[in-house]
Amino acid sequence: MVKTNLEKNISSYIGRLLRDHFGRGPGNVICTVSGQYVVVHMTSFLSSMEKSLINNDQTVYVEKIRDLMVDGLVKDITSFIELNSGQSVEEFYYDWELQNQTGMMIALLSSSNDEHPSTPVNQYKNSGIVIQEINRLSKEVQKTPENTYSIMIDSRNLLIIREGIFISLEKELIRLGFQETLRIAKRNLEKQLIAESKELFEESLEAELTDFFIDWNFEKDRSVILFNLSPSK
Repeated sequence: MVKTNLEKNISSYIGRLLRDHFGRGPGNVICTVSGQYVVVHMTSFLSSMEKSLINNDQTVYVEKIRDLMVDGLVKDITSFIELNSGQSVEEFYYDWELQNQTGMMIALLSSSNDEHPSTPVNQYKNSGIVIQEINRLSKEVQKTPENTYSIMIDSRNLLIIREGIFISLEKELIRLGFQETLRIAKRNLEKQLIAESKELFEESLEAELTDFFIDWNFEKDRSVILFNLSPSK
């Protein structure tokens, strides 16, 4: 797929920014822009120090440091995207799959509507099965989302958005300032459940599920899940 100048510029900027702040940048940064969605997938992104910490069962520590450092870069990244796209960034998400040395960033750009679409932007084969399984897994961890929809960004990226997912206990933890602890705990739980349903997702999507990422917007009670796919030939 031929990349646009916007996609190339965002990829180059994020790769350079991460290298400057982490001491080592990703091996590859792939940006895809589709409508109001900017999806960035990073590979081969793990420093020697992080690898040593993970090998010594300090994965949570690496997650916390990563989150703190990227939180400090969000303003720079969103400003760059806004300057080059001519649209404002309404929401920004990120996540890592440390064992695979991969990561993702997602920016939701402003649209003509005040609200995000309540139905999938793209229909794809077995989309109903995928949404049904995501809702089932969500219920196991917290509750069934009030709204779930999905967007097939391209053949390799499926974005799933859930709205209205937090239970009262989670909302109170958020109010008390425990967002980071909640984020790490929910990452672990939800990724474990998705991994258990990996075969179902692969059969439904007719593609290998090579990576999956999750993040939350605690203020808006919203979550994104990104499936990175390798389509069957």
